[in-house]
Amino acid sequence: MKHLTIITLAALTLMCSCNPNSRNPFFQENWDTPWGVNPFDKIKCEHYKPAFMEGMKRHNAEINAIVNNPEEPTFENTIVALEASGLFLERVMLCFFNIISSERTEKLTALDEEMAPILSKHTDEIAMNPKLFERVKFVYDNERANLQGEDLMLLDIVYKNFVRGGANLDEESKAELMKINEELSILGVQFGKNVLNDQNAFVLIIDNEEDLAGLPAAVVAAAADLAKREGHEGKWMWKSLQRSVFTPLLTFLDNRDLREKVWRAYVNVGNNGNENDNNQIVSRIASLELEKAKLFGFETSAAFVLEENMAKNPQTVHKFLSDLWKPTQEVLKKEREVLQNYVMRHYVSIAANAAKARGETRFSVEDIPNLQA
Repeated sequence: MKHLTIITLAALTLMCSCNPNSRNPFFQENWDTPWGVNPFDKIKCEHYKPAFMEGMKRHNAEINAIVNNPEEPTFENTIVALEASGLFLERVMLCFFNIISSERTEKLTALDEEMAPILSKHTDEIAMNPKLFERVKFVYDNERANLQGEDLMLLDIVYKNFVRGGANLDEESKAELMKINEELSILGVQFGKNVLNDQNAFVLIIDNEEDLAGLPAAVVAAAADLAKREGHEGKWMWKSLQRSVFTPLLTFLDNRDLREKVWRAYVNVGNNGNENDNNQIVSRIASLELEKAKLFGFETSAAFVLEENMAKNPQTVHKFLSDLWKPTQEVLKKEREVLQNYVMRHYVSIAANAAKARGETRFSVEDIPNLQA
């Protein structure tokens, strides 16, 4: 008996060692973490792709079970079942896209580029599944009048998502929509990649200690340490335009010219005419969104998007913005005056103190830098 137990344990160990997913956190049914949050310390980049592929496999099986259900379509066996499908894939996607939006790396970006068209195709194949939509439409046509509250809202959302996902299009238009969505998914990844690269390309080196005025000691010390590690000992260095980098500079730095330099670099990320420029990508995305809208019979992408929003159409949005324009300009004018007065008092104080340090009682306008900037 003892020998049999040992053999059994050895066999189980061998099976686990041969299964590449046995140590993949996504394949664990439950996570032993506070409130079941993602075990980020255990999830590695190599865990995502197998989990994505398994998630799509399971999702397809769940969709097939709904489609092949011999019973007449009902709210429970179609809409509720559809809502409960794809949970494994959803868990992987939520983790991946949250991580990549806050901690994008080259490996994660490469995986994003690889998976984007695959995930796009998976989504489209479900949205354009004729047999699945037939069941959804049957429930919508026959049970909607008897539903209320959350059930009614769920049915409406599911039905509209199928319609806006291409379920009612002819086969040629469906194929075109899938091509558009695939390219949009790829362009979206490239856009994010360019933003990251452009942010990381930013470098600010300060060699004049006076230019550090206003910065907290901890920020200054960290900049000095980075400069030393990068071969610029005796200077202060900042790399990238991540929020943790530029926020202290814009918040505390006294030097207005340096603040402007950082601010302009931040607002122009992806718009510098270099290899990370996103202008052509944005233009192509806009063109594709227009093509997509026209497939559904809309004149503009805005009209297609707004149909499901409170405004409903571009005309309402334009009227809303037009009504806001005049009062907004009046408020902005007052705020500008307040800020300009603050700037003048600030620089006048600087010029007065400089004159006092020279033993003078007067100063000229030339002593006031950036007075009207």
